[in-house]
Amino acid sequence: MNKSIFREYDIRGVVDRDLTPAVVRDIGQAVASLAAERGETQVIVGRDGRLSSPLLAEAVKSGIRAAGLEALDLGAISTPLLYYATHTLGSSHAGVMVTGSHNPPQYNGLKIVIDKIALHGEVIHDLRRRIETGDLRHGHGGERFANHIRADYIQRVGAALRLPAPLKVVVDCGNAIAAKTAPLLLRALGCKVIELFCEVDGRFPNHHPDPSIPENLADLQAAVLEQHADVGLAFDGDADRLGVVDSAGEIIWPDRLLMPLAEEVLARHPGAAVVYDVKCSQRLTRLIERCGGQPILWKSGHSLIKAKMREIGALLGGEFTGHLVHADDWFGFDDAFYAAARLLNLLARSQASSAEFFAAYPTGLNTPERRVEMSEGQPVAFMAQLAAQADFGPEARLITLDGLRVEYPSGWGLVRASNTTPSLTLRFEADDAVTLRDIQDRFRQPMLALQPNLILPF
Repeated sequence: MNKSIFREYDIRGVVDRDLTPAVVRDIGQAVASLAAERGETQVIVGRDGRLSSPLLAEAVKSGIRAAGLEALDLGAISTPLLYYATHTLGSSHAGVMVTGSHNPPQYNGLKIVIDKIALHGEVIHDLRRRIETGDLRHGHGGERFANHIRADYIQRVGAALRLPAPLKVVVDCGNAIAAKTAPLLLRALGCKVIELFCEVDGRFPNHHPDPSIPENLADLQAAVLEQHADVGLAFDGDADRLGVVDSAGEIIWPDRLLMPLAEEVLARHPGAAVVYDVKCSQRLTRLIERCGGQPILWKSGHSLIKAKMREIGALLGGEFTGHLVHADDWFGFDDAFYAAARLLNLLARSQASSAEFFAAYPTGLNTPERRVEMSEGQPVAFMAQLAAQADFGPEARLITLDGLRVEYPSGWGLVRASNTTPSLTLRFEADDAVTLRDIQDRFRQPMLALQPNLILPF
């Protein structure tokens, strides 16, 4: 078994090389063994639309049954629906989602829920240790099928958040599993829906389902303009991340999406905490403060954001990759469908175009997230050296919560080691182009001093 498949937030690898049915069966048995220790008698199973997902879901269920627990198969669903099931079905608070999320087609993976919380960190590595030491429960469990969770979810969200006025929405599901839910939910909310790549195809023939990459939103941008739509929505491979394009065809990055969402939550819950990651705009911090909330800058990673929210009782959270978490009137898990419904309600009530609506929430000049690929283990060592040696100037405010975020009066920059790939991730924001270049120069010089052959994307 390849130890590298056990990651910070999930289990992930190349199918048939790292993730074989035998390996996945063992993981299913380990998950069920842990669930049994927490008092569970059943584990819920869902799968995305990848070509390998049906076979791997069967392997997961085989492992669950081998531990003596019942496998409840929900079929082909999105990750938020699996999370929803662990909160609402009552029969189990444990689940396994077979999904490769936004990774290339040859990959697949497992997202694991115990006690209604997605596992991360050492608990995932504990599953590996269980398998290696044989600390597995044995029995003869059964299997049941249920196909009602999607309808239940759509009915609940549709009834709670039906729009006060209809909107024309282009939805791009990128041929991923969101296609089975997003168009139906949007129509239940009262939208006129124009579908783009809403046929599930695990080869992803049109573009990859990752809305954090600007190129993957090009078709949506064009369709919004061509159809004179009010807004465009895009979902990642398992629908726990959201992308948005406004009526002028502009990409609205998730830190900007958090601004109106935070404003709404804080209007209802004055003084509430909002958690967001180190890649997000300084202007989000200022907006939360202006609305009387508590801005909590935190480490990148959706599991870490959710854990911090639970720790302090925050009502809203999110990160720049598009994970958005509502815990005011929802369950505190990342759910792109629900976040989209909340956003559409704000747009419908505003009676302005979405371009006009978002113009009230500017973020200055900024870059998308950029990556610098490195060898395994190199990013962490590089960051340790950079933190020890770099001088970012007398005006700099250094935040070392997760990598190096360096803030100035008129902008900021970030470099950090990715938790999911051997790479550095970078992002910059400033009030104007001159300041943006200056901040980038302040990063470029110490980074190249440490590694002169580094190819920087700025």
